Amino acid sequence: MIYYLHHFFGIHLFYYISVRAGIAFLLSFGLTLFLIPRYIKWAKARNANQPINKFLTQAHEDKQHTPTMGGAIFIFSTLIASLFSAKLNNWYVWGGLITLIGFASVGLKDDLGKVLSGDNLKGLTPKGKMGLLILVASIIGTILIFGAHFPTTFYLPFIKRPIFDMGYFSLIFWIIVIIATSNAVNLTDGLDGLATVPTIIGLSTLGAIVYLTGHIIFSHYLLLPYISGVGEVIIIASALVGGLLGFLWFNSYPAEVFMGDTGSLAIGAFLAYMAILGKSEILLILIGIVFVIETVSVILQVGSWKIRQKRVFLMAPIHHHFEMKNWAENKIIVRFWMISFIANLLALITLKIR
Repeated sequence: MIYYLHHFFGIHLFYYISVRAGIAFLLSFGLTLFLIPRYIKWAKARNANQPINKFLTQAHEDKQHTPTMGGAIFIFSTLIASLFSAKLNNWYVWGGLITLIGFASVGLKDDLGKVLSGDNLKGLTPKGKMGLLILVASIIGTILIFGAHFPTTFYLPFIKRPIFDMGYFSLIFWIIVIIATSNAVNLTDGLDGLATVPTIIGLSTLGAIVYLTGHIIFSHYLLLPYISGVGEVIIIASALVGGLLGFLWFNSYPAEVFMGDTGSLAIGAFLAYMAILGKSEILLILIGIVFVIETVSVILQVGSWKIRQKRVFLMAPIHHHFEMKNWAENKIIVRFWMISFIANLLALITLKIR
């Protein structure tokens, strides 16, 4: 909205993406800080609490009265800040907004089922949930191919030219990337702030990559693919970082509110969307290393039990394994944050090695 102050009134300050991204960040951060305490009060009055898995430790039993679905607040704040600050005649912007709305809606439906039943296992059925996620991811991919005419070339880190053109098969590839990332973040969201900070770090890294990809001078200098228009999505990413920081004020240990699937599915899908726009789908493995570790731990645990009837970890995802080993929750959380920070620093270094 404020972009058009430049267009119609000649206020050049609002032409710059960096300025509008900063405004979006501050607006989303402030709105989330304002709304979360009111949401917590409302949710507690209606017992909208997080059902706790009975197999978890006593520390988690103490969290059974903590409100969930807080992700709806920072997603709402992100949408308001983005609509206010972004250039709205951009296909990539609408793709990002639909990503957040679509995946948050699926997560909200799942969360409501759990809250209303009081059972952590009684949300959407696995098939129903996956079907809805595939549907939303398909819409996003269709927007990129047929709306934005986004290039379908495939890149690898360290290599300056595309490996091959995926053509319409890119739709399948993008669906897999989006769904895998959203579910990986969802698995990670098991401790206070554990998924929040790695997402903020990952969004910052991907934001830098997408901005460079959408800048004709910087992209040529760094031998990155130049894709006109993608830089505008930085405004949504900045707004989401602001919303997540505002949420972290209340979600840090000990958490006063959880994001629920409403938040975790949406932020995971948006991370994947940013990686797609930055042609960094493979680099996302390093950027989201915490989410990868958590997912791999679940795959190893399930596979080992089915094949050998033996567990690899005391409990999966792996953060629960460390809990079972009597690590303090805040120590697990901070160490995972450190791993995420280092991995993202390495990911940024790869931009210069091409």
